[in-house]
Amino acid sequence: MGRRWVGPDGYEIVPADRCGRQVLRIRRRGWIVADCLSVEEVARFVDLADLCEVIPHPRAGDYLRTAVR
Repeated sequence: MGRRWVGPDGYEIVPADRCGRQVLRIRRRGWIVADCLSVEEVARFVDLADLCEVIPHPRAGDYLRTAVR
């Protein structure tokens, strides 16, 4: 899973590729709202202070497999 930020009202921001350029894709409740080229553009849709980065928690089995190597 890549980086992902979520906000209120079902907003989700994920990095994406569009026509060879990296964009920040805004989705709301699963629907694409916009592809933004900058954080300033994202701020037009959602308050940046309300966003939380989703950090996946490693499963115990995953940790043990990498620690043993």
